[in-house]
Amino acid sequence: MSPLSRFSLALAAGALAACGFAPWNLWPLTIAAVALLLAMLDRASTRRGAFGTGWMFGIGNFTAGFAWIAHAFTYQEAMPAWLGWPTVVLLSMFLALYVGLAALIASAVRQPLARVLLFAAAWMLGEWLRGWVLSGFAWNPLGSAWLTLPVVPQAAAWVGALGLSGAMVLAGGVVWLATRRQWRMAAGAASGMLAIAALGLVPRSELPMRPTMLHIVQPNIGQEDRWNPAAEATHLRLQLDLTRAALGPRSGRPAALVLWSESAVQGLAEEDAGLRAQLANVLAPGDLLLFGGIAVTRDAVGAATGAYNSLFVLDSAARLRGRYDKAHLVPLGEYVPAHDLMTAIGLARLSPGNLGFLSGSGPRTLPLAGFPDVGVQICYEMIFPAAVVDPTRRPAWLLQPSNDSWYGAWMQPQHVAQAQLRAIEEGLPVARATPNGTSALIDAHGRVVRSVASRTAGVISAPLPAALAPTWFARFGHWTSFGLGLLLVAGAFVANRRRI
Repeated sequence: MSPLSRFSLALAAGALAACGFAPWNLWPLTIAAVALLLAMLDRASTRRGAFGTGWMFGIGNFTAGFAWIAHAFTYQEAMPAWLGWPTVVLLSMFLALYVGLAALIASAVRQPLARVLLFAAAWMLGEWLRGWVLSGFAWNPLGSAWLTLPVVPQAAAWVGALGLSGAMVLAGGVVWLATRRQWRMAAGAASGMLAIAALGLVPRSELPMRPTMLHIVQPNIGQEDRWNPAAEATHLRLQLDLTRAALGPRSGRPAALVLWSESAVQGLAEEDAGLRAQLANVLAPGDLLLFGGIAVTRDAVGAATGAYNSLFVLDSAARLRGRYDKAHLVPLGEYVPAHDLMTAIGLARLSPGNLGFLSGSGPRTLPLAGFPDVGVQICYEMIFPAAVVDPTRRPAWLLQPSNDSWYGAWMQPQHVAQAQLRAIEEGLPVARATPNGTSALIDAHGRVVRSVASRTAGVISAPLPAALAPTWFARFGHWTSFGLGLLLVAGAFVANRRRI
């Protein structure tokens, strides 16, 4: 096979692998695509060829999986909408370097089983680097394709999402080795994959939790008119009406938590007592409203100097009882990396307004009077494993106020999948509140308990699921993934020496 043919096939295989992600969830195609990639790496005669094959696979995988990013460019006027697709391709070309790196590492050994084991470890390393280098974009880890299966995803409680990705590479290795009729080697790769999957069978105990009623409000406000000043009052009234109907009579019911989406309130709640009173009017004593909004910083003369993307906690007396500021901002969404260079070539921030966003201090647990403590991750922040919980004070549940209306129907279920992975890793239930999809309540096993479909107005009224005892991953974070990676490397070393 010529290099051009191999690279073209790798590009197509990468796109095929993306079919395992939500909303398609065709995980057997992901396994088949990985097997095809391993076969092509076996035909690469040079390390340069191996790197190029992995790089092309990554470009195909990320371009197909990140296609929704282009949709966001249709909701702003600072840049031409056609720039969305070049942005997707350029981002994919950069992130695919980590797949190329994994392929390059795997090319260091020729023994087939050793290559599979080493490639699984190298893929995990590449995904970890992808999540942290240059701000990071940990979207669609390969292992998220397992989420529709009943047992395998639960292994993330032990080895994290990176470990699930390693298991996916091993599964592809089993298929590749079986097609070569190298049955002993296929059995070796299968043993490693099944050992990871078996971790999902280990039972975990629930923690006692006070009964808590949640009302997650999805008003079905689209991005096309979300920031229309003329519609601001209408949007606020819609959310208040949905909340009032969900809560019912003020007397004779237990206190409840009301959850609104990211940027649900466009006014400055900290500075506007009238706005706070309007919001609190739907609450009964003991209720709390958690809503997304903007907190502005000002200089000595009162001029605005910056803003935080924040989550506020409001009680029935119109008092703000807490605030969390988003720490991990979205590149090109909330800030422009290499600002001078990017603006010179025409790339601006997608969010409206000229006021710069500031970063918060990171994961923090908010106490909620009368309710279990909550950890907040605003939108994009939920995609980072081992970075969603305050390490000094573990919450009882996680809240993800988000605005997925920028990105269209493909992105929303992928974002839910990221929240499912974090729920499994941490052993904590997750509540997602979005303006038009997909709002969801996820239990601590990562199962979607209730949801409101995209582009639908509705309220999820349900009790908060119980938290589980802290998982292995919650205790040790990525060290568990690194430990698995080292075991895979050790297995590769033994297989290569013994020619198993």
